[in-house]
Amino acid sequence: MSPSKTAAAAATKVPPKPRSGTGRKRSDISPERLAALHAGAPSTHLVENLAIDFAVLMEAAFPELEETVIEEMGEAAELGITQRMALAGELLLEQLGETAFEKLLTHGSDTVRGWACYLLARQPKLSLKQRLTRIRPLADDPHFGAREWAWMALRPALAAELDEAISLLVPWTREKSERLRRWACEALRPRGVWCAHIDTLKTQPELGLPILEPLRADPSPYVQDSVANWLNDASKTRPGWVRETCARWLSESLCAATQRICKRAQRSLPPLPRA
Repeated sequence: MSPSKTAAAAATKVPPKPRSGTGRKRSDISPERLAALHAGAPSTHLVENLAIDFAVLMEAAFPELEETVIEEMGEAAELGITQRMALAGELLLEQLGETAFEKLLTHGSDTVRGWACYLLARQPKLSLKQRLTRIRPLADDPHFGAREWAWMALRPALAAELDEAISLLVPWTREKSERLRRWACEALRPRGVWCAHIDTLKTQPELGLPILEPLRADPSPYVQDSVANWLNDASKTRPGWVRETCARWLSESLCAATQRICKRAQRSLPPLPRA
């Protein structure tokens, strides 16, 4: 069997359940597995995601693209991962147009679906409400990677219209899907990971309460972790506010979920002196 057929066959196999852990090395990825990733197979952990050559994947996913586009993507190989994701979205928007979003949305590769997020983010005429409506399937994507790219791609737009963003995301905190509930919280973390901070929420974290309050006793550990991390971010600049918020929550909603959130939220704070 030729290398291309081997890669294609590997790409069609059902992969292990995606995991976000990083306890692996790039050297652990076999040539066959890397070929499958470049043919469009979903990644199973972050190291696989970081090992993908965007130019190779883009050429396989969109053979109709001009060679100069693939070359430009290849020349950006030394950029950071988020910069390359943004560039891929920009190039695909320029070459394929806004309607390409639907094609990217259903692609088997979580990286390609991530490019859809950045393609959407680059469309200039969409309102924030329209962006959130269109990003929703990716915010609820079964793959952890696509969900992360979804909030990272839209975060600048959310931060630029913070009041409206909070208002639009409050209904997401009541969604049946734990992925959407978490996304509403994770997208507006004051500090976040691999993204610019939102200075307004660092100094005025109380603005985030409309999103945090409905989630303070969420039954899902996946959501609980995000709420705790949100508050932990805020504790770097407003430790007193985080202590007060947690104390109030524990007095009003003494349940295991709230206890877990508050314990994790205050993990970076020094213990209070004994009376």
